[in-house]
Amino acid sequence: VTATCIRVPVLRAHCESINLTLKKPLTEDEARSILSNAPGVSVQDDRKNNKHPEPLAASFQDDCFVGRIRQDLSQKDNKGLEMFVAGDQIRKGAALNAIQIAELLLSRS
Repeated sequence: VTATCIRVPVLRAHCESINLTLKKPLTEDEARSILSNAPGVSVQDDRKNNKHPEPLAASFQDDCFVGRIRQDLSQKDNKGLEMFVAGDQIRKGAALNAIQIAELLLSRS
């Protein structure tokens, strides 16, 4: 995984461009389906209507927004994906993240 965090003057949220190199092939549609069912993730990936994650929309939200999901053409056999993620760095990046991790650990014990 390679992530590039984009820091621009916004109120609370940040964005990352993420590149995934996978062991097994994964299509864009399969990735959208997996991410759509993941807790804490909202998929915003509508190219036709230019709807994608933006820091303003992610501000004051618990979910991280994922979009611009596409194949990484530099990886062979559909073993690479590109995506863009926006999240509130205060809510999801700090306090809420710690609570959710603690809840997960408690549920496993």
